[in-house]
Amino acid sequence: MKEHLNPKEEEIMKILWRLQKGFVKEIIAEMPKPRPPYTSVSTIVRKLKERGVVGYDAFGKTHRYFPILTEEEYRKQSFTKLFKEYFNGSYEKMVSFFLKEHSTNIDELEKILKEIKQKEK
Repeated sequence: MKEHLNPKEEEIMKILWRLQKGFVKEIIAEMPKPRPPYTSVSTIVRKLKERGVVGYDAFGKTHRYFPILTEEEYRKQSFTKLFKEYFNGSYEKMVSFFLKEHSTNIDELEKILKEIKQKEK
């Protein structure tokens, strides 16, 4: 399942991943103020359902939604896309970017190298 979520969809999914299941009103309660209208959140959740990203349990006319797409699956998909698009699939370019743009200490780099060496074995 390859899914790209827009920022609002991702915000709702993060809430569902945290709650594990929830009604629209519970999702809204977890959102920062000013909270969007019920109808807006309901529309987004229904679109996520149509795309197979969330499922639901019906209680009469009310639905309790739960994630089908796991946070781990989405994280992998998002990172793979970023890695390919911005670093041309090159670990060297990615590591070089982080070294230039963020302060990384030697201990962190040594841990990473140790993990790489263990994985090679």
